[in-house]
Amino acid sequence: MTNHYRKSAAEIAALVTAREITAREVAEDALARIDAVNPAINAVVQHLPEQALAEADRVDAMIAQGGDPGPLAGVPTTIKVNTDQEGMASTNGLRIQKDLIAEQDNPVVANLRKAGAVIIGRTNTPAFSLRWFCRNSLHGHTKNPRDPARTPGGSSGGAASAVAAGIGALAHGTDIAGSVRYPAYACGVHGLRTTLGRVPAVNFTSGDRQIGAQVMAVSGPLARTIDDVELGLHAMAAEDLRDPWWVPVPVHLPELPKRAALCVAPDGMQTAPEVEAALREAARALTDAGWMVTEIDTTPPLREAALRNVELWMAEYQSGGSQAILDEDDPDANHVYAMLSEISAPPDVNGLLDTLRVRAGLVRDWQMFLADHTLMLCPVSGELPFPDLLDVESAESFRRCFDAQLLQVGTPFMGLPGLTVSTGLVGTVPVGVQLVGGRYREDVLLDAGRIIEAAGTPPMPCDPSPA
Repeated sequence: MTNHYRKSAAEIAALVTAREITAREVAEDALARIDAVNPAINAVVQHLPEQALAEADRVDAMIAQGGDPGPLAGVPTTIKVNTDQEGMASTNGLRIQKDLIAEQDNPVVANLRKAGAVIIGRTNTPAFSLRWFCRNSLHGHTKNPRDPARTPGGSSGGAASAVAAGIGALAHGTDIAGSVRYPAYACGVHGLRTTLGRVPAVNFTSGDRQIGAQVMAVSGPLARTIDDVELGLHAMAAEDLRDPWWVPVPVHLPELPKRAALCVAPDGMQTAPEVEAALREAARALTDAGWMVTEIDTTPPLREAALRNVELWMAEYQSGGSQAILDEDDPDANHVYAMLSEISAPPDVNGLLDTLRVRAGLVRDWQMFLADHTLMLCPVSGELPFPDLLDVESAESFRRCFDAQLLQVGTPFMGLPGLTVSTGLVGTVPVGVQLVGGRYREDVLLDAGRIIEAAGTPPMPCDPSPA
Protein backbone atom coordinates (compact mmCIF):
# COMPACT_ATOMS: atom_id res chain seq x y z
CA MET A 1 0.00 0.00 0.00
CA THR A 2 1.27 3.47 -0.87
CA ASN A 3 0.12 6.61 0.92
CA HIS A 4 -2.42 7.71 -1.70
CA TYR A 5 -5.21 7.02 0.81
CA ARG A 6 -3.84 9.90 2.90
CA LYS A 7 -4.15 12.40 0.07
CA SER A 8 -7.07 14.77 -0.30
CA ALA A 9 -9.51 14.51 -3.18
CA ALA A 10 -8.12 17.73 -4.65
CA GLU A 11 -4.56 16.38 -4.53
CA ILE A 12 -5.53 13.08 -6.13
CA ALA A 13 -7.50 14.72 -8.93
CA ALA A 14 -4.64 17.11 -9.71
CA LEU A 15 -2.00 14.37 -9.74
CA VAL A 16 -4.10 12.00 -11.83
CA THR A 17 -4.99 14.70 -14.35
CA ALA A 18 -1.31 15.69 -14.62
CA ARG A 19 -0.42 12.00 -15.18
CA GLU A 20 1.92 12.02 -12.20
CA ILE A 21 0.03 9.03 -10.81
CA THR A 22 -2.63 6.85 -12.39
CA ALA A 23 -6.21 6.43 -11.31
CA ARG A 24 -5.56 2.67 -11.18
CA GLU A 25 -2.71 3.15 -8.68
CA VAL A 26 -5.00 5.26 -6.51
CA ALA A 27 -7.82 2.72 -6.75
CA GLU A 28 -5.53 -0.18 -5.88
CA ASP A 29 -4.31 1.73 -2.83
CA ALA A 30 -7.89 2.53 -1.77
CA LEU A 31 -8.93 -1.10 -2.11
CA ALA A 32 -5.92 -2.15 -0.04
CA ARG A 33 -6.96 0.35 2.62
CA ILE A 34 -10.40 -1.25 2.74
CA ASP A 35 -8.80 -4.65 3.29
CA ALA A 36 -6.56 -3.24 6.01
CA VAL A 37 -9.02 -1.29 8.16
CA ASN A 38 -12.60 -2.10 7.22
CA PRO A 39 -12.78 -5.39 9.19
CA ALA A 40 -12.42 -3.34 12.39
CA ILE A 41 -15.13 -0.79 11.56
CA ASN A 42 -17.53 -2.39 9.02
CA ALA A 43 -18.04 0.94 7.27
CA VAL A 44 -18.06 -0.45 3.72
CA VAL A 45 -20.58 -3.28 3.47
CA GLN A 46 -20.23 -3.91 -0.25
CA HIS A 47 -16.76 -3.90 -1.82
CA LEU A 48 -16.49 -3.16 -5.53
CA PRO A 49 -12.89 -3.95 -6.53
CA GLU A 50 -13.53 -5.05 -10.11
CA GLN A 51 -15.84 -2.14 -10.84
CA ALA A 52 -13.49 0.34 -9.17
CA LEU A 53 -10.49 -0.80 -11.22
CA ALA A 54 -12.54 -0.69 -14.43
CA GLU A 55 -13.68 2.86 -13.63
CA ALA A 56 -10.10 3.88 -12.84
CA ASP A 57 -8.90 2.43 -16.14
CA ARG A 58 -11.54 4.47 -17.98
CA VAL A 59 -10.26 7.64 -16.31
CA ASP A 60 -6.68 6.83 -17.27
CA ALA A 61 -7.71 6.02 -20.85
CA MET A 62 -9.57 9.32 -21.19
CA ILE A 63 -6.53 11.26 -19.96
CA ALA A 64 -4.23 9.34 -22.31
CA GLN A 65 -6.49 10.35 -25.20
CA GLY A 66 -6.34 14.02 -24.21
CA GLY A 67 -9.83 14.14 -22.71
CA ASP A 68 -11.05 15.86 -19.56
CA PRO A 69 -11.89 13.21 -16.94
CA GLY A 70 -13.63 15.72 -14.66
CA PRO A 71 -12.85 17.53 -11.40
CA LEU A 72 -12.85 14.29 -9.38
CA ALA A 73 -10.50 12.42 -11.72
CA GLY A 74 -9.63 9.14 -10.03
CA VAL A 75 -10.92 10.18 -6.57
CA PRO A 76 -11.95 7.09 -4.53
CA THR A 77 -15.53 7.66 -3.40
CA THR A 78 -18.15 5.70 -1.47
CA ILE A 79 -21.93 5.62 -1.91
CA LYS A 80 -24.46 5.08 0.87
CA VAL A 81 -26.49 1.85 0.56
CA ASN A 82 -29.81 3.71 0.63
CA THR A 83 -29.00 5.20 -2.79
CA ASP A 84 -29.54 3.68 -6.26
CA GLN A 85 -26.38 2.56 -8.02
CA GLU A 86 -26.86 0.59 -11.22
CA GLY A 87 -26.54 -3.15 -10.62
CA MET A 88 -26.43 -2.81 -6.82
CA ALA A 89 -29.05 -3.44 -4.16
CA SER A 90 -30.51 -0.30 -2.57
CA THR A 91 -30.85 -2.05 0.77
CA ASN A 92 -31.25 0.94 3.10
CA GLY A 93 -29.97 -1.51 5.70
CA LEU A 94 -32.99 -3.79 5.25
CA ARG A 95 -33.26 -7.54 4.73
CA ILE A 96 -36.54 -6.95 2.89
CA GLN A 97 -34.62 -4.91 0.28
CA LYS A 98 -31.52 -7.10 -0.12
CA ASP A 99 -32.62 -8.02 -3.65
CA LEU A 100 -33.86 -4.55 -4.67
CA ILE A 101 -31.44 -4.05 -7.56
CA ALA A 102 -31.16 -0.62 -9.18
CA GLU A 103 -31.44 -0.51 -12.97
CA GLN A 104 -30.03 3.03 -13.19
CA ASP A 105 -27.96 5.40 -11.13
CA ASN A 106 -29.51 7.94 -8.80
CA PRO A 107 -28.69 11.40 -10.25
CA VAL A 108 -26.18 12.07 -7.47
CA VAL A 109 -24.30 8.87 -8.36
CA ALA A 110 -24.46 9.71 -12.05
CA ASN A 111 -23.02 13.16 -11.34
CA LEU A 112 -20.14 11.73 -9.32
CA ARG A 113 -19.31 9.33 -12.14
CA LYS A 114 -19.44 12.15 -14.72
CA ALA A 115 -17.01 14.11 -12.54
CA GLY A 116 -14.49 11.25 -12.73
CA ALA A 117 -15.00 9.74 -9.26
CA VAL A 118 -14.10 6.06 -8.82
CA ILE A 119 -16.68 4.28 -6.67
CA ILE A 120 -14.89 1.79 -4.42
CA GLY A 121 -17.74 0.58 -2.22
CA ARG A 122 -21.09 1.14 -0.56
CA THR A 123 -21.40 2.27 3.04
CA ASN A 124 -23.59 1.18 5.91
CA THR A 125 -26.67 2.83 7.36
CA PRO A 126 -29.08 1.86 10.15
CA ALA A 127 -32.29 0.08 9.13
CA PHE A 128 -34.54 2.56 7.30
CA SER A 129 -31.78 5.21 7.80
CA LEU A 130 -33.73 5.96 10.97
CA ARG A 131 -31.11 6.68 13.66
CA TRP A 132 -28.02 8.61 14.73
CA PHE A 133 -26.32 5.24 15.24
CA CYS A 134 -25.33 2.62 12.67
CA ARG A 135 -26.43 -0.99 13.14
CA ASN A 136 -28.89 -3.15 11.22
CA SER A 137 -29.87 -6.80 10.90
CA LEU A 138 -28.58 -7.14 7.32
CA HIS A 139 -25.14 -5.51 7.24
CA GLY A 140 -24.28 -5.45 10.92
CA HIS A 141 -22.72 -2.83 13.18
CA THR A 142 -20.48 0.04 12.02
CA LYS A 143 -17.90 1.32 14.51
CA ASN A 144 -16.36 4.72 15.03
CA PRO A 145 -12.68 4.51 14.00
CA ARG A 146 -11.64 7.14 16.55
CA ASP A 147 -13.34 5.54 19.55
CA PRO A 148 -15.35 2.31 19.20
CA ALA A 149 -17.24 3.11 22.40
CA ARG A 150 -18.85 6.09 20.63
CA THR A 151 -21.41 6.10 17.87
CA PRO A 152 -20.10 6.73 14.33
CA GLY A 153 -23.32 8.65 13.86
CA GLY A 154 -26.18 7.97 11.55
CA SER A 155 -27.67 7.52 9.26
CA SER A 156 -24.55 8.08 7.10
CA GLY A 157 -22.45 6.36 9.76
CA GLY A 158 -20.66 4.13 7.28
CA ALA A 159 -19.80 7.12 5.10
CA ALA A 160 -18.26 9.10 7.95
CA SER A 161 -16.45 6.12 9.45
CA ALA A 162 -14.98 5.24 6.04
CA VAL A 163 -13.69 8.70 5.16
CA ALA A 164 -12.28 9.23 8.66
CA ALA A 165 -10.35 5.95 8.37
CA GLY A 166 -8.96 6.78 4.93
CA ILE A 167 -11.35 4.61 2.92
CA GLY A 168 -11.90 7.04 0.08
CA ALA A 169 -11.21 10.75 0.03
CA LEU A 170 -14.89 11.58 -0.49
CA ALA A 171 -18.11 10.02 0.77
CA HIS A 172 -21.73 10.44 -0.25
CA GLY A 173 -24.35 10.81 2.46
CA THR A 174 -28.00 11.80 2.87
CA ASP A 175 -29.57 14.07 5.48
CA ILE A 176 -33.19 14.46 6.56
CA ALA A 177 -32.54 14.95 10.28
CA GLY A 178 -28.77 15.21 10.63
CA SER A 179 -27.65 12.14 8.71
CA VAL A 180 -24.66 13.90 7.10
CA ARG A 181 -23.84 16.48 9.74
CA TYR A 182 -23.99 14.23 12.81
CA PRO A 183 -21.84 11.35 11.48
CA ALA A 184 -19.25 13.90 10.35
CA TYR A 185 -19.26 15.30 13.91
CA ALA A 186 -19.09 11.87 15.53
CA CYS A 187 -16.17 10.66 13.38
CA GLY A 188 -14.20 13.90 13.33
CA VAL A 189 -14.56 14.89 9.65
CA HIS A 190 -16.50 17.57 7.78
CA GLY A 191 -19.96 17.15 6.27
CA LEU A 192 -22.35 19.36 4.31
CA ARG A 193 -26.12 19.20 4.35
CA THR A 194 -27.05 20.94 1.11
CA THR A 195 -30.01 23.22 0.43
CA LEU A 196 -33.21 21.57 -0.77
CA GLY A 197 -32.92 21.48 -4.58
CA ARG A 198 -29.15 21.99 -4.70
CA VAL A 199 -28.16 18.35 -5.43
CA PRO A 200 -30.40 16.29 -7.74
CA ALA A 201 -31.29 12.91 -6.24
CA VAL A 202 -34.05 10.33 -6.66
CA ASN A 203 -34.22 6.57 -6.12
CA PHE A 204 -36.03 4.83 -8.96
CA THR A 205 -36.13 1.53 -7.07
CA SER A 206 -38.57 3.00 -4.55
CA GLY A 207 -40.24 5.72 -6.58
CA ASP A 208 -41.00 9.26 -5.48
CA ARG A 209 -41.27 9.72 -1.73
CA GLN A 210 -44.01 11.46 0.23
CA ILE A 211 -44.00 15.23 0.66
CA GLY A 212 -42.01 15.25 3.91
CA ALA A 213 -38.97 13.59 2.39
CA GLN A 214 -39.37 15.63 -0.77
CA VAL A 215 -38.95 18.92 1.13
CA MET A 216 -36.43 17.77 3.75
CA ALA A 217 -34.19 14.95 2.46
CA VAL A 218 -31.00 15.91 0.60
CA SER A 219 -27.68 14.39 -0.46
CA GLY A 220 -24.31 15.89 0.42
CA PRO A 221 -20.58 15.21 0.70
CA LEU A 222 -18.39 14.18 3.63
CA ALA A 223 -14.62 14.67 3.46
CA ARG A 224 -11.47 15.32 5.47
CA THR A 225 -10.95 18.88 4.17
CA ILE A 226 -13.34 21.74 3.50
CA ASP A 227 -11.83 22.10 0.02
CA ASP A 228 -12.82 18.49 -0.70
CA VAL A 229 -16.33 19.12 0.62
CA GLU A 230 -16.62 21.95 -1.89
CA LEU A 231 -15.18 19.79 -4.67
CA GLY A 232 -17.78 17.13 -3.89
CA LEU A 233 -20.54 19.72 -3.83
CA HIS A 234 -19.66 21.03 -7.29
CA ALA A 235 -19.72 17.50 -8.70
CA MET A 236 -22.94 16.42 -6.98
CA ALA A 237 -24.86 19.61 -7.84
CA ALA A 238 -24.62 19.26 -11.63
CA GLU A 239 -27.86 19.45 -13.60
CA ASP A 240 -30.10 16.38 -13.76
CA LEU A 241 -33.72 17.06 -14.65
CA ARG A 242 -34.85 13.69 -13.36
CA ASP A 243 -35.16 15.40 -9.98
CA PRO A 244 -38.06 17.89 -10.20
CA TRP A 245 -36.76 19.76 -7.12
CA TRP A 246 -33.34 20.52 -8.63
CA VAL A 247 -32.73 24.27 -8.97
CA PRO A 248 -30.09 25.74 -11.36
CA VAL A 249 -28.44 28.04 -8.83
CA PRO A 250 -24.67 28.69 -9.12
CA VAL A 251 -22.60 27.38 -6.21
CA HIS A 252 -20.89 30.76 -5.88
CA LEU A 253 -23.14 33.79 -5.44
CA PRO A 254 -22.43 37.48 -4.70
CA GLU A 255 -20.48 38.13 -1.52
CA LEU A 256 -22.46 38.83 1.65
CA PRO A 257 -21.51 40.83 4.75
CA LYS A 258 -19.31 38.91 7.17
CA ARG A 259 -21.81 38.82 10.00
CA ALA A 260 -22.21 35.72 12.16
CA ALA A 261 -24.57 34.98 15.03
CA LEU A 262 -23.06 32.83 17.77
CA CYS A 263 -25.81 30.85 19.47
CA VAL A 264 -24.54 28.49 22.15
CA ALA A 265 -27.95 27.27 23.35
CA PRO A 266 -30.58 27.73 20.59
CA ASP A 267 -34.15 27.57 21.81
CA GLY A 268 -32.87 26.84 25.31
CA MET A 269 -31.20 23.52 24.47
CA GLN A 270 -28.66 22.16 26.95
CA THR A 271 -25.09 22.47 25.64
CA ALA A 272 -22.13 20.58 27.12
CA PRO A 273 -19.15 22.67 28.27
CA GLU A 274 -16.84 21.01 25.71
CA VAL A 275 -19.25 21.93 22.91
CA GLU A 276 -19.49 25.51 24.13
CA ALA A 277 -15.70 25.75 24.25
CA ALA A 278 -15.45 24.59 20.63
CA LEU A 279 -18.01 27.20 19.59
CA ARG A 280 -16.18 30.02 21.32
CA GLU A 281 -12.87 28.98 19.76
CA ALA A 282 -14.53 28.95 16.32
CA ALA A 283 -16.03 32.39 17.01
CA ARG A 284 -12.56 33.73 17.85
CA ALA A 285 -11.17 32.33 14.61
CA LEU A 286 -13.90 34.06 12.62
CA THR A 287 -13.41 37.32 14.51
CA ASP A 288 -9.66 37.23 13.88
CA ALA A 289 -10.40 36.75 10.16
CA GLY A 290 -12.54 39.90 10.02
CA TRP A 291 -16.02 38.55 10.73
CA MET A 292 -18.34 40.42 13.06
CA VAL A 293 -19.57 37.77 15.49
CA THR A 294 -22.50 38.65 17.74
CA GLU A 295 -23.64 36.33 20.50
CA ILE A 296 -27.41 35.95 20.61
CA ASP A 297 -29.87 34.15 22.85
CA THR A 298 -32.90 34.02 20.56
CA THR A 299 -33.45 32.48 17.14
CA PRO A 300 -36.58 31.75 15.14
CA PRO A 301 -38.34 28.62 16.41
CA LEU A 302 -36.38 25.36 16.31
CA ARG A 303 -38.34 23.09 18.63
CA GLU A 304 -41.51 23.53 16.64
CA ALA A 305 -39.57 22.92 13.43
CA ALA A 306 -38.11 19.71 14.89
CA LEU A 307 -41.52 18.42 15.96
CA ARG A 308 -43.00 19.26 12.55
CA ASN A 309 -40.10 17.42 10.91
CA VAL A 310 -41.05 14.29 12.83
CA GLU A 311 -44.72 14.78 11.87
CA LEU A 312 -43.83 14.77 8.17
CA TRP A 313 -41.54 11.80 8.66
CA MET A 314 -44.26 9.83 10.46
CA ALA A 315 -46.77 10.73 7.74
CA GLU A 316 -44.59 8.88 5.25
CA TYR A 317 -44.75 5.73 7.35
CA GLN A 318 -48.53 6.01 7.37
CA SER A 319 -48.43 5.20 3.65
CA GLY A 320 -46.98 1.69 3.74
CA GLY A 321 -43.94 2.44 5.85
CA SER A 322 -45.36 1.08 9.10
CA GLN A 323 -45.94 -2.29 7.43
CA ALA A 324 -42.31 -2.27 6.28
CA ILE A 325 -41.26 -1.70 9.90
CA LEU A 326 -43.25 -4.80 10.87
CA ASP A 327 -41.95 -6.85 7.96
CA GLU A 328 -38.31 -6.00 8.63
CA ASP A 329 -38.68 -6.46 12.40
CA ASP A 330 -35.28 -4.94 13.16
CA PRO A 331 -35.11 -4.54 16.96
CA ASP A 332 -33.38 -1.15 16.83
CA ALA A 333 -35.76 0.25 14.22
CA ASN A 334 -38.77 -1.05 16.16
CA HIS A 335 -37.66 0.83 19.26
CA VAL A 336 -36.81 4.06 17.46
CA TYR A 337 -40.07 4.03 15.47
CA ALA A 338 -42.05 3.52 18.69
CA MET A 339 -40.24 6.43 20.34
CA LEU A 340 -40.76 8.74 17.36
CA SER A 341 -44.44 7.77 17.30
CA GLU A 342 -44.72 8.91 20.91
CA ILE A 343 -43.14 12.26 20.01
CA SER A 344 -45.49 12.74 17.06
CA ALA A 345 -48.19 10.37 15.91
CA PRO A 346 -48.76 10.33 12.12
CA PRO A 347 -51.02 13.29 11.26
CA ASP A 348 -54.32 13.07 9.41
CA VAL A 349 -54.83 15.00 6.18
CA ASN A 350 -55.77 18.21 7.95
CA GLY A 351 -52.79 17.88 10.27
CA LEU A 352 -50.47 17.40 7.31
CA LEU A 353 -51.85 20.49 5.58
CA ASP A 354 -51.43 22.48 8.79
CA THR A 355 -47.81 21.36 9.09
CA LEU A 356 -47.08 22.54 5.54
CA ARG A 357 -48.76 25.87 6.32
CA VAL A 358 -46.60 26.29 9.42
CA ARG A 359 -43.52 25.46 7.35
CA ALA A 360 -44.11 28.49 5.13
CA GLY A 361 -44.07 30.81 8.12
CA LEU A 362 -40.95 29.23 9.61
CA VAL A 363 -39.11 29.45 6.29
CA ARG A 364 -40.01 33.14 6.18
CA ASP A 365 -38.79 33.70 9.76
CA TRP A 366 -35.47 31.98 9.10
CA GLN A 367 -34.94 33.77 5.81
CA MET A 368 -35.31 37.12 7.57
CA PHE A 369 -33.04 36.01 10.43
CA LEU A 370 -30.33 34.86 8.00
CA ALA A 371 -30.62 38.12 6.08
CA ASP A 372 -29.58 39.95 9.24
CA HIS A 373 -27.01 37.31 10.25
CA THR A 374 -25.23 35.85 7.23
CA LEU A 375 -24.66 32.62 9.12
CA MET A 376 -25.36 31.08 12.50
CA LEU A 377 -22.53 29.42 14.44
CA CYS A 378 -24.16 26.82 16.67
CA PRO A 379 -23.77 23.31 18.10
CA VAL A 380 -23.94 20.24 15.91
CA SER A 381 -25.31 18.44 18.98
CA GLY A 382 -25.78 19.49 22.56
CA GLU A 383 -23.49 16.66 23.67
CA LEU A 384 -20.24 15.12 22.60
CA PRO A 385 -20.88 12.08 20.34
CA PHE A 386 -23.12 9.65 22.19
CA PRO A 387 -22.01 6.36 23.72
CA ASP A 388 -22.74 3.80 21.03
CA LEU A 389 -26.33 2.47 20.90
CA LEU A 390 -27.45 4.86 23.66
CA ASP A 391 -30.78 5.47 21.91
CA VAL A 392 -31.99 1.87 22.33
CA GLU A 393 -31.05 1.46 26.00
CA SER A 394 -34.34 2.90 27.26
CA ALA A 395 -37.09 5.39 26.52
CA GLU A 396 -35.25 7.92 28.68
CA SER A 397 -31.99 7.50 26.79
CA PHE A 398 -33.79 7.96 23.48
CA ARG A 399 -35.33 11.21 24.70
CA ARG A 400 -31.90 12.35 25.87
CA CYS A 401 -30.56 11.78 22.34
CA PHE A 402 -33.49 13.53 20.70
CA ASP A 403 -33.20 16.58 22.95
CA ALA A 404 -29.50 16.94 22.15
CA GLN A 405 -30.20 16.78 18.42
CA LEU A 406 -32.48 19.81 18.19
CA LEU A 407 -30.44 21.44 15.42
CA GLN A 408 -30.11 18.19 13.52
CA VAL A 409 -33.88 17.79 13.27
CA GLY A 410 -35.02 21.41 13.21
CA THR A 411 -33.15 23.07 10.34
CA PRO A 412 -34.04 20.48 7.64
CA PHE A 413 -37.70 21.39 8.06
CA MET A 414 -36.91 24.74 6.43
CA GLY A 415 -34.64 23.19 3.79
CA LEU A 416 -31.60 25.09 5.10
CA PRO A 417 -27.97 24.11 4.45
CA GLY A 418 -25.67 23.25 7.33
CA LEU A 419 -21.97 22.46 7.56
CA THR A 420 -20.27 20.42 10.27
CA VAL A 421 -16.67 21.49 10.83
CA SER A 422 -14.62 19.14 12.98
CA THR A 423 -12.40 21.14 15.33
CA GLY A 424 -10.60 18.68 17.60
CA LEU A 425 -10.75 15.88 20.11
CA VAL A 426 -11.76 15.70 23.76
CA GLY A 427 -9.56 12.79 24.71
CA THR A 428 -10.47 10.31 21.97
CA VAL A 429 -13.88 11.87 21.30
CA PRO A 430 -14.40 14.28 18.37
CA VAL A 431 -15.96 17.70 18.79
CA GLY A 432 -16.91 20.34 16.25
CA VAL A 433 -19.28 23.13 15.32
CA GLN A 434 -22.10 23.72 12.89
CA LEU A 435 -22.63 26.60 10.49
CA VAL A 436 -26.16 27.27 9.21
CA GLY A 437 -26.79 29.67 6.35
CA GLY A 438 -29.43 30.96 4.02
CA ARG A 439 -30.77 28.81 1.23
CA TYR A 440 -28.24 28.14 -1.54
CA ARG A 441 -25.48 29.87 0.45
CA GLU A 442 -23.26 26.84 0.86
CA ASP A 443 -20.46 29.10 -0.44
CA VAL A 444 -20.69 31.26 2.69
CA LEU A 445 -20.58 28.20 4.95
CA LEU A 446 -17.57 26.78 3.15
CA ASP A 447 -15.65 30.08 3.28
CA ALA A 448 -16.26 30.37 7.02
CA GLY A 449 -15.58 26.67 7.47
CA ARG A 450 -12.09 27.06 5.98
CA ILE A 451 -11.28 29.73 8.57
CA ILE A 452 -12.38 27.47 11.42
CA GLU A 453 -10.60 24.48 9.87
CA ALA A 454 -7.34 26.46 9.73
CA ALA A 455 -7.48 26.91 13.51
CA GLY A 456 -7.11 23.14 13.98
CA THR A 457 -8.78 19.80 13.27
CA PRO A 458 -8.23 16.22 14.46
CA PRO A 459 -5.56 14.14 12.68
CA MET A 460 -7.00 12.77 9.43
CA PRO A 461 -7.19 10.03 8.33
CA CYS A 462 -7.00 7.88 11.44
CA ASP A 463 -6.25 4.23 12.02
CA PRO A 464 -9.15 2.49 13.81
CA SER A 465 -8.74 2.41 17.55
CA PRO A 466 -8.72 -1.05 19.18
CA ALA A 467 -11.97 -2.11 20.80
